[in-house]
Amino acid sequence: MKSKLLEGKTAIVTGASKGIGYAIASLYSEEGANVVLTARGKESLDKAVAEIKAKGGNAIGVIADNADPDAPARVFKEAIAAFGQVDIMVNNAGVGEMFAVEKTTTEHFDKILQINLAGPFRYCREAINHMMPRNEGRIINVSSVNGTTPICGVAYTSTKGGINTMTLNIAMRLSGTKIRCNAIAPGVTDTDAARAWASGEQEGGSEMLEFSDKYTNTTVPSTEPIDQAYAALYLASDMGRAVTGQVIQVDNGQFL
Repeated sequence: MKSKLLEGKTAIVTGASKGIGYAIASLYSEEGANVVLTARGKESLDKAVAEIKAKGGNAIGVIADNADPDAPARVFKEAIAAFGQVDIMVNNAGVGEMFAVEKTTTEHFDKILQINLAGPFRYCREAINHMMPRNEGRIINVSSVNGTTPICGVAYTSTKGGINTMTLNIAMRLSGTKIRCNAIAPGVTDTDAARAWASGEQEGGSEMLEFSDKYTNTTVPSTEPIDQAYAALYLASDMGRAVTGQVIQVDNGQFL
């Protein structure tokens, strides 16, 4: 029997009740990790945890809102109580939106910033303070191709560019340690959020959709959530042990 890549490790995955987050949590579990899933909705979170447990995995769910400044400390406390320590932090939770700059209110921009950038910052900080005494750990931030090809709403794309820069800054701070910080940048991936985006049903509607055709190759197939999970597994495991400060784009070449 082949050895599992994450045997005995514990991972927190935010926004893990569906889509990319669930695919990552499920794959990590299959590779031997204990997984702590967070989401805002209890019903979908309970379902995701039950599905992982049904396949023989060790999983718990913690209801948490990425915009809540107190969430990281509480999530880590529950993870440590259940599994002893945290080895892998995956910042996946986030929301998409499509408001053009001239229609973006200050309140809307601030809301997206708290969920998509300030939230991951707080989880990174919590993870680093937990990992530094052991000098061991992996942080994986889920960014987007919008971090470099900003075709969606101005608030969303700004947070993804921020995630990329923050990832590099953290990796610089931790250079020479055994704590690595990287990001994956999904392209269009077959999820509920992507379907809402493509049909103009995200906040802000379809106004910015014309730029996807203009600046990307829309003839290329979308990726699947498992494609993103494989990249996250590479970064979490010893396969990526020499990789830090990188943003790995997983998009089938759609955003080259």
